Amino acid sequence: MEFNSILIATDFSDCSGAAFQAAQTLASRFESKLILLHVIDQNFIGKLVRHLGKKQETILKKLRSQAEQEIVDFLHKWNAKGLQVDTMIAVGFPFQEVAVKARDLAVDLVVMGGYGRRGRRQIDEVFFGSTAEKVVRLLPCPVLCIPQTPEQSL
Repeated sequence: MEFNSILIATDFSDCSGAAFQAAQTLASRFESKLILLHVIDQNFIGKLVRHLGKKQETILKKLRSQAEQEIVDFLHKWNAKGLQVDTMIAVGFPFQEVAVKARDLAVDLVVMGGYGRRGRRQIDEVFFGSTAEKVVRLLPCPVLCIPQTPEQSL
């Protein structure tokens, strides 16, 4: 199996950093193209609109600007190998956007953290499943889910 292109989904958590490191290792071995994707969660935007009373466009512009800076910071922290990485920011529901981008880009592998900023065992995950689980179910290509540290996989 060849991995010509690898999509890494990130929420900028340490778990995403571990996933990025795993993707770098694979990319180095297979000379793969790396694509880093961050999804601005549509649910989060809606909550901010309701709580702050600002227009969605204003909030989205601010969130996109923050995400652009977080991508720079993330790559500075985690791109130790100095590999070329294409970056993308999407808006929507994370599991759907990861699946759509993976299909649109015809990637050979998706790499993501097993859980993100909110941590594990959130009540919504008990009822609805994690983002990673939903992505696995939607995609025909392999999805590699990485724990933050080896101890967390136990």
